[in-house]
Amino acid sequence: MDEHQAGRGAGEHPARLRVGVVGSGRVGSVLGAALRRAGHDVVAVSAVSDQSRARAEALLHGVPVREVPEVVAAAELVLLTVPDDALGPLVAGLAETGALQAGQIIVHTSGRHGAAVLSPVLARHCLPVAMHPAMTFAGTEADLDRLEDCCFGVTCDDALRALAEALVLEMGGEPVWVDEVDRPRYHAALAHGSNHLVTLIAQALQILRGTGIDQPARVLGPLVTAALDNALRTGDAALTGPVARGDAGTVAEHLRQLRSETADVLPTYVALATATAERARASGWLRPDQAQPLLDLLAHDQEQQ
Repeated sequence: MDEHQAGRGAGEHPARLRVGVVGSGRVGSVLGAALRRAGHDVVAVSAVSDQSRARAEALLHGVPVREVPEVVAAAELVLLTVPDDALGPLVAGLAETGALQAGQIIVHTSGRHGAAVLSPVLARHCLPVAMHPAMTFAGTEADLDRLEDCCFGVTCDDALRALAEALVLEMGGEPVWVDEVDRPRYHAALAHGSNHLVTLIAQALQILRGTGIDQPARVLGPLVTAALDNALRTGDAALTGPVARGDAGTVAEHLRQLRSETADVLPTYVALATATAERARASGWLRPDQAQPLLDLLAHDQEQQ
């Protein structure tokens, strides 16, 4: 790394950078491709599995696959896209072995961790940034277009904000600033809203298939799309259905029908119906005298499981 690059001001718009991607999973490959599309030079990636190598070849064609120390040594911007639990040990190892160079920008994409997990790199005079894309990735070129409407949860020192913002904007995203102490809570919200939504939809599709409907997604799709849109716009006010109406009889019939489904379905229904009744009561959409029979019914069913 030359003197000009090592001394680059943290607040400047990033020049064209040599990028190394450590971990060519879905996120790493897509963000690497986004940075390359923005004009940066992706010089090396690390990949362990055959699937990761194939993904790197598809999205970062021509970029050599190297061992982690080689990837880091070749880069000005090091993108760490490893699982949350592996991030701390990886950073500590890079700092201890002297693989890092002064002036390197070290970015991780973990939602759970803030910049503190990167603190070991400060002793090597590197620039630490936490930059988490609030998006689910399939690891294909289609993900690049999704970045155009994607927020990135960013945590870094104030002096690095302009740099982090420029990188996010170059990838087509929008930076959202998250305090270090709030990172786990921020990540819990995203995981709860997106990962658990997948489970919920998969369960609903399963139940519909059991009724003999050939295309359950066609039936469910418009309903859940409208429900999601309404919920994002109005929150609890978007609630409809038997719980919102206090219709305990309908809920009781649902419980009876769902006993024949796989073991995960009924407890999920009971937990979400209980939470829905509690929120409907707290927000005033359901009167206490309507909510209590529902809650009693659901509590009794839970005890029987």
